[in-house]
Amino acid sequence: MTFLIRPGVPFYGRQLYARALRAWRVAANLVWARWEALVEATPEGRAGAFSEYIAALDAEATAAAVLADLRPSQAA
Repeated sequence: MTFLIRPGVPFYGRQLYARALRAWRVAANLVWARWEALVEATPEGRAGAFSEYIAALDAEATAAAVLADLRPSQAA
């Protein structure tokens, strides 16, 4: 029986990487949703939509930094 597990890589490392990747994908999807909301915003609501878009970008950058800190050679 063949398993798709790299020897020497702890299981929790793969879990951490998978969770970080999932968090980044969720944050990236939020950026897209906020962008669409900004594009469709009325002139009165544009400032608030822009603030939400910037907050989503910040969250995505944070998630990307966490993902980058987990080196795939150690986690995947």
